Amino acid sequence: MISLSDFNIFSFSKRIKRPLVLDGAMGSLLEQKGLTTSDSAWSAKANLKFPEVVLEIHKEYIYAGADIITTNTFRTNPFSLAQSGIKNFKRYVQKAVSLAFEAKGNLPVLIAGSNAPAEDCYQVERTISKKELELNHFNHIDSLVESGCHFILNETQSHFDEIKIISKHCEKNNIPYVISLYFDENLCLLSGEKISDVISYLSDTNILSIGFNCISDKVFVKMINQISLPVNWGFYLNCFTKSDGQNKLCSISTAEYLVTIQEVIHFNPSFIGTCCGSNPDFTKAIKGFIDGRIKH
Repeated sequence: MISLSDFNIFSFSKRIKRPLVLDGAMGSLLEQKGLTTSDSAWSAKANLKFPEVVLEIHKEYIYAGADIITTNTFRTNPFSLAQSGIKNFKRYVQKAVSLAFEAKGNLPVLIAGSNAPAEDCYQVERTISKKELELNHFNHIDSLVESGCHFILNETQSHFDEIKIISKHCEKNNIPYVISLYFDENLCLLSGEKISDVISYLSDTNILSIGFNCISDKVFVKMINQISLPVNWGFYLNCFTKSDGQNKLCSISTAEYLVTIQEVIHFNPSFIGTCCGSNPDFTKAIKGFIDGRIKH
């Protein structure tokens, strides 16, 4: 494992004067293919049932220009799998990480170990105890590290108590980590704290970078224009939008996503990717935009 003392990919992005390209959605792509489940395991079972599909999606993101790919471990955490009757969560974590490394091969691509909230990402009220919450994250993060991930991407985090548990564990064990925040239109976590206060807290840690993910472009731009950003930060936005009167979901266009990037690129993000509803076409478009900007 690479320790904090010799590894900071997001400072590296400043040296090469461009954002690193993070990959895009995995779970929603598997869902579109009918390969997810309706229980709390969601995309996790695909690691064992459809490994060739997970592998191919990783490869497509790499071919599209991703510097970082994310393991399909958004729902392999102990609590989520236990709710689905699965006790051996490590089997699913290890398979997911091995698929990411197989896709990487000898290419200079970094592997981010996805660690999501213990319960549903958009859940406001907590239903598990603090002890259960701690054990869930300690065990899942440690399993991702043991499996070889370069750093832990704690994504869609929307509760301050959970963020503190994750941060303290990673700090104590010298684990390279990113925390990516989810917040509402009032620029507050679902647990109520202001996003600016959370950023202030995390800025006093050894965190690699602070991210913002799964929010809409409008909420994101509002946040960018109202708060002070940390030195190392990045984003990967939700690419779903409601269709007229149908309550169905459809993906926004790559062109629309690039408009948002153009609007915030001067704030010097360390990484840029996409979240739910995206695909490798978005990654290719982002990489092309960044490369074109450097050339000119």
